[in-house]
Amino acid sequence: MIPKAMAAYLAERLPERALENRLVRDGGLRFVEFGSTDVDRLARLGIEVDPLGPQLCVCMWDETSTLEIGGYLVVDNLAMGRPAMGGIRMLPDLNPDVVHNLARGMTLKNAAAHLPYGGGKSGIVPPVDALSPDARTEVVRGFARLLSRYRDLYLPGPDVGTNDADMKTIAVENGLDSAVSKPADMGGNRIDQLGAAAGGIVIALEALLQEMPRLRVLPQFSTLQVPPRGALTVLIQGFGAVGAHAAHMLSERLPGARVVGISDAAGYLYDEAGLPVDALFRRWQAEGVVTRPYFLEQVTAAGGTAAGRRPLRITYSSQPNDLLRESAFCLIPAAPVANYLGTDPASQPSMTVDRMGRWTVSVEGANTYSPDPARKAARARMERAVYRQRGVLIATDYLVNSGGVIFAAQELLIQTPESLRIPQAMLGDRAAVERWLGAHAAELQALAERRRAAAEAYRDDVIRRNMHELVDLLVSDADMLPGEAAERISVRRIAARESGRTAADLMEPIPTVAVTCTFRQAAATLVEAHSPIAAVVGPQGDLVGVVTEWDVTRATAQGAPLDEAVTEIMTRQVIAVAPDDGILDMVRKLEHHDISAMPVVAGSVVRGMVTADLLARRSLFRLLQSQPE
Repeated sequence: MIPKAMAAYLAERLPERALENRLVRDGGLRFVEFGSTDVDRLARLGIEVDPLGPQLCVCMWDETSTLEIGGYLVVDNLAMGRPAMGGIRMLPDLNPDVVHNLARGMTLKNAAAHLPYGGGKSGIVPPVDALSPDARTEVVRGFARLLSRYRDLYLPGPDVGTNDADMKTIAVENGLDSAVSKPADMGGNRIDQLGAAAGGIVIALEALLQEMPRLRVLPQFSTLQVPPRGALTVLIQGFGAVGAHAAHMLSERLPGARVVGISDAAGYLYDEAGLPVDALFRRWQAEGVVTRPYFLEQVTAAGGTAAGRRPLRITYSSQPNDLLRESAFCLIPAAPVANYLGTDPASQPSMTVDRMGRWTVSVEGANTYSPDPARKAARARMERAVYRQRGVLIATDYLVNSGGVIFAAQELLIQTPESLRIPQAMLGDRAAVERWLGAHAAELQALAERRRAAAEAYRDDVIRRNMHELVDLLVSDADMLPGEAAERISVRRIAARESGRTAADLMEPIPTVAVTCTFRQAAATLVEAHSPIAAVVGPQGDLVGVVTEWDVTRATAQGAPLDEAVTEIMTRQVIAVAPDDGILDMVRKLEHHDISAMPVVAGSVVRGMVTADLLARRSLFRLLQSQPE
């Protein structure tokens, strides 16, 4: 059944007719799909269509399940390649606009990482009542069945609320190549266990120590002093999967660097001499939350109070956000909070700019990007106050925390050999799959190791390059903000890849009518499909003409009978494009013939259609024109 929270949200945002018009039934599965041309309907869901996307937004659920199984999928942009890649979030308050924000972040992150995959994200809306472990697994299995419809468009990984074990559940259901960040016994890269994202954060900081002296040409950095590694101090907001691993890796990559402050759900710790990172990391692995237990342990060791037999150097507060009032050379925001810093208290940031500590660089381990205009404006205000006025360099999230998706991508880039693909007949049978995995354990472990080694080398290279490009852009334009520079890096890569896309990459399905149908039937098809054009096909599926909105308008004005044959009103001289025609070819044909849509034809068979609106929204053609060489 549809999750109650999801049903209530959709009932409030969209009239029943709008849902029914887009509803696709597949057995007990239900899908409500919106494309890039559904601007008004997407706006009702809080999603603003722009030149990047989204390409597809789906509300989906299992009508027949006794559990509440459902959620959302957003495929934002496929310019870098197919499929779109991004995690599955599982939270009760998920809405389509939240999933779209995350999908856009993946579009930019995958582009920044120069991966040949688009950006997407999905979200499970769990039942209100608590789930037993078995019921939770069944919800994930049910969501996997929903996602199976979009296997060519979207590849999931773990995100907040899901984990590598959930990706194993999806792979058992849909196949080894249907999910990434699987356990090693499936040849996966164990992203959280390996600290893939955290490693990228540390590499970025290491690279910035070399790149930042170039910023001294800017007024706010004229007195910049980059400390030697032995004097480097770091604050980490969010001692979790990313933050804890980042702290642990600092001692390996930057020996002598001191983590002087950390926070988690229970509070924050600060010690200017440096915290015992290795001990805290082991404790986090065992217990999760570390700040309060560790502080109480230190109080006991000091004799029962802070004024006991030996003085305590360490500071503890039960207010985690107050960590951001402390000072260090580098802040790593790694808590699951998008708005860690802001100028307006009403936006409820973790800390306001007027109360923040003194930092020189912020390397964002948390997902902070949003395409929402209001949030982008708030972000720009924060960057003007922090970057321009206080001289704090901000390394935007998707430029530096792409380690996870880089590791995940290796599970596609280094393909699963045919001999290691789970037999189709076993899919969905967990016991059978487990036996099959056990029989191929050595080969899968070797595959996982190959992917890990490739991922580490790729991550190091691409994140160092991103830091170099970021500083290049900021030095070349004193008015540019870090967020603008980061977006330019990603969009420039998307636009470069975009120039090679073809009609086959961009086309949408075209409604068709039989050559024997009537004027009335053809007009009804255009209305029902919300399409400017329909293909008229013969008995063998060959294209014999098209019916356009203009054809219908002209025939109506001339008083054509509704039962007149469609062949009497259709356009016979069809302007079409081939599947391998490029964007410029398509644009030139539309403009030269002054038409708004045309079919994509291979031989005499119609494959789809492209429209002026589709190219404007999906192809980034205007961005291609505006990008500097």
